[in-house]
Amino acid sequence: MKRRKFIVNSSLVAAGTLVSPQNILAFEQVKFISKRPIKSERNFTSIAVEDIIKKVMAVIKDDELAWMFENCFPNTLDTTIDFEIIDGKPDTFVITGDIDAMWLRDSTAQVWPYMPLILKDEKLKLLVKGLINRQVKCVLLDPYANAFYKDKTKISHWKSDKTQMLPGIHERKWEIDSLCYVIRLANEYYQITNDASIFDEDWDTAMRLIVKTFKTEQRKNNESEYVFSRETTSVIDSPPFEGTGRPIKPIGLICSMFRPSDDSTMYPFLIPSNIFAVASLQQLSFIYSNVLNKKEFALVCEEMASEVNKAIKKYAVSEHLQFGEIYAYEIDGFGNKLFMDDANVPSLMSLAYLGAHKSTSDLYQNTRNFLLSDNNPYFLKGKYAEGQASPHTGKNKIWPMGIILRAMTSTNENEILNCIKMLKETHAGTGFMHESFNKDNPEDYSRDWFAWANTLFGELILKIYNEKRHLLLLKY
Repeated sequence: MKRRKFIVNSSLVAAGTLVSPQNILAFEQVKFISKRPIKSERNFTSIAVEDIIKKVMAVIKDDELAWMFENCFPNTLDTTIDFEIIDGKPDTFVITGDIDAMWLRDSTAQVWPYMPLILKDEKLKLLVKGLINRQVKCVLLDPYANAFYKDKTKISHWKSDKTQMLPGIHERKWEIDSLCYVIRLANEYYQITNDASIFDEDWDTAMRLIVKTFKTEQRKNNESEYVFSRETTSVIDSPPFEGTGRPIKPIGLICSMFRPSDDSTMYPFLIPSNIFAVASLQQLSFIYSNVLNKKEFALVCEEMASEVNKAIKKYAVSEHLQFGEIYAYEIDGFGNKLFMDDANVPSLMSLAYLGAHKSTSDLYQNTRNFLLSDNNPYFLKGKYAEGQASPHTGKNKIWPMGIILRAMTSTNENEILNCIKMLKETHAGTGFMHESFNKDNPEDYSRDWFAWANTLFGELILKIYNEKRHLLLLKY
């Protein structure tokens, strides 16, 4: 039997060993004790979230799976939220977990599973509205930065990076998706609430700055002044050529010096992030046309979305000998292409989850089949699991996030069940998701406290509860 740890009467014991003097406690009777902070120590509490936790747990028949859901789903609210009213407006700062900083990407993703509940809980609605306001402040401070501090006097661990490090910036890695997530959150909030009050003057200024940054990073006339260099021994921690990245041929796509993993790109045209940008620009165009009645800027957004989309179709799709037409992960415009995927979001796998691509299209399915094959250098198979990895954590570590996204984008129940089993087998007895784990030893993992991965796992279980509830009636 594979060794897994369970919590019994607040003590860690190995499954299958003596757990009482009489040795009568059966495997199925192991009691899982919640690992949530006690109520008085939780950063934020939502009535709607607590209610859904109870409803879902009442359905889940597998005790360990229910325990994992209870720990993970509210983890963002329990441990990462700093909410207050500043200058009469709600303000929500969301740290990523074991790093005391807020990523634009992570913060949106961390609250995303709670979005369907905001009409049931005014307090939760204010939290999301506050995060929109905080993200606007971040963009206005520096649209190229990916992570921020609330306390502008705090000195960044990366203060020696050779780039423009303004007060309040934790890290300044230019990633297209950071700005896409800002748009994604505001658009979803409006679609759910019909509350246009978020679209104030500051928001408008920030959105125009986002589009300006996208245009600049098309680098049609080599106009970008962005550079980033770090003194490091890691080749993926800084772009080459004195922090300017590898050469590109301007073809209408947007350059991204870093991936969602915060690793530097090999080729600057990162395709899943460009596809994400198309969806984000289309959302902006809708808001400016139909809500704000600012047709001129709406047209700017729509035209840019169309330009980027055409370039993706022309340059980012290739014929694979085994899988047919698939997306490349990165390209440079000269014809060089990288075929792989990274377990972070956006990834090629996650395009259907993001709503940026139809899951039924042949192009997406072909790409997905490639990603789940031995032809993808970052699809790993080990003793405990198989799944997408990331150069960020080396050659041997699978990301739970990749397994979760595989399940989220699947319509095959057997595939979904297998993903859940793998997640159960690899949390190393902690009851939480991690950044990554060794494919042959789940107890060799990175990041004890990664709120995005925890909440994403909760989102998966909630999706199954809403769409395939019978799968939760099984023992895994």
